[in-house]
Amino acid sequence: MDRRTFVNTGLAAGAAHALGGYQLFPPEVQAKLPANLKVTRLQVIPVWNGSMNYIYVKLYTNQGVTGVGEGGIRGRAATMIAAITEHERYIVGKNPLQIEKHWQAMYRWPRWRGGPILNSAVSAVDIALWDIAGKVLDAPIYQLLGGAAKDKIRLYIHGGSADAVHRAKERGFNACKTGPNLAVNGVIKQPWDVKAEIVRLRQMRDAGGDDFDILYDAHTQFKPEMALEFCTRVEELRPFFVEEPMLTSDIGKMKWLSDRVRVPLCQGESQFMKFGVQEMIDHHLVSYVNPDVIHAGGITECKKIASMAAAHFIDVALHNAQSPVMTLAGLHVNASSTNCVIHEFNQARQYAPWEENLYGGVHIEYKEGYATLPPGPGLGIDINEEEAKKHPARPYARTRGTLQWPDGSVGDT
Repeated sequence: MDRRTFVNTGLAAGAAHALGGYQLFPPEVQAKLPANLKVTRLQVIPVWNGSMNYIYVKLYTNQGVTGVGEGGIRGRAATMIAAITEHERYIVGKNPLQIEKHWQAMYRWPRWRGGPILNSAVSAVDIALWDIAGKVLDAPIYQLLGGAAKDKIRLYIHGGSADAVHRAKERGFNACKTGPNLAVNGVIKQPWDVKAEIVRLRQMRDAGGDDFDILYDAHTQFKPEMALEFCTRVEELRPFFVEEPMLTSDIGKMKWLSDRVRVPLCQGESQFMKFGVQEMIDHHLVSYVNPDVIHAGGITECKKIASMAAAHFIDVALHNAQSPVMTLAGLHVNASSTNCVIHEFNQARQYAPWEENLYGGVHIEYKEGYATLPPGPGLGIDINEEEAKKHPARPYARTRGTLQWPDGSVGDT
């Protein structure tokens, strides 16, 4: 059954009284929804894309509508698959449209909560639930989040040189992100050559000109004193922001850095839920937060984080380092949030033939550095399970490098 037939059939009548309790939609919309809609199965679909694992989830319902989500931790595929699968015993038999209730139940009822694995599992199911809701109503998810807050979505891509900036400009982009070049053969140089790093960034600035934004992601690889030195030296080059300049395990030390630098700081990729960014937002330690939609709590929680940030005049730049499913989930949050001002974009490439089949030929449309609003319905994408089986995940594959300090102690990646 296709989605329009589904919406227009008699299945869509008389549901308001059957759902009971929390209602996602107003009564006049609720009346159009299918009676007794239930989740019947949760299927985890792990895929190896050649360099990393994508961990998808698909929820099936008794009315033929399915929803797709994603939750993944690089190098922890086996753990991630198990964590998502554990939600099957809760979600099967439930009405998929009670999204907020299900989020709270998945997060709070197990008692042991939070962290990258458990939160990513909740995120995966949450995204799939929103996908179902959008398909049922034949609408993009952002329309269910309050509608479009903008006409298009600004994107940035990745590149670490002047040549990369030139290529980005030739393709119509006006923002590019790079990161630190600290190590030789996996060993961080000491003393760190901050001069060389500034020279490289100055070359990128000269290539981009004043109308091009340069973003810098330190990946928490700096120690606080290194972060202070770098942020002070790079100030003249006007970075859009410096992302994850240090670990945020000690908010006091993060405040120490924030009080001493004038470049915009960005944190949030390694935090989970609203609680993970609350102190940084409340104390205005950053200019941008960048939660990850498949780790921070899904669409439900990222929308709330964006609202928290907006109340403190802090902007959002959602982290996005996975597949088109994750990209679309983030774009729906972005589209409905005024303070989501730029979006990480890793899909500016040609798909391999098997990827075309995996995603049903869906492409994220963009022009002159901006994505168009995702058309939906729901996320606007599906996963071909037969194609996915041809590219099984590698549960124990190492998908990140290693860093050490000269004395052999472990560095952050």
